[in-house]
Amino acid sequence: MAKKQKYYVVWKGIQTGIFETWEECQKQINGVEGAKYKSFENKTEAQFAFKEKAEKHLYNNTKNKTKTNNTILNIGTPIMDSIATDAACSGNPGKMEYQGVSTKTKKQLFHYYHPKGTNNIGEFLGLVHGLSYLKKHNLDIPLYTDSVNAIKWVKGKKCKTKLERNQQTEDLFQYIERAEKWLKENTYTTEILKWHTDTWGEIPADFGRK
Repeated sequence: MAKKQKYYVVWKGIQTGIFETWEECQKQINGVEGAKYKSFENKTEAQFAFKEKAEKHLYNNTKNKTKTNNTILNIGTPIMDSIATDAACSGNPGKMEYQGVSTKTKKQLFHYYHPKGTNNIGEFLGLVHGLSYLKKHNLDIPLYTDSVNAIKWVKGKKCKTKLERNQQTEDLFQYIERAEKWLKENTYTTEILKWHTDTWGEIPADFGRK
């Protein structure tokens, strides 16, 4: 399935306007302090948004004032000197894989595949693999994921999957156990960051199968 077209509005950047790719948008916002931009699902919506003030679209509209008090979300731009991880799964469960890439160049740094897994497992393993990779290579850079669930599992040092453990998945569960063991036996200073897909577009490690 072809990847759905998105449109990126830049209200504050090197150039302002509507851009049809994340790469074009990035050129306008990289290095711009307080850059204001956001992605939209269709061009008409983007055109209307561009005519309005950025704040109208960057506000957190939640009614729960105890959480944000309707303050402006200042997400900023992604840190390009970093690693991005993502997973893909055909079916649930199904053919699962994850990869880690350089956020800046999209060069693949590591990859794993299993014929029967879930997307959540892939996201979790991708993060742990990223942490291990960074520590092994003594790299002090952030690690991005678009999965809140994976971040929670990594912090809890436990893959809370409901996938059945059987003959087909035994080797995957052994791989998961090694990842959990690594988390329990290692310390790290890597900053795990959430990739803001709505604002930045798809994470660089995305497999492009949506």
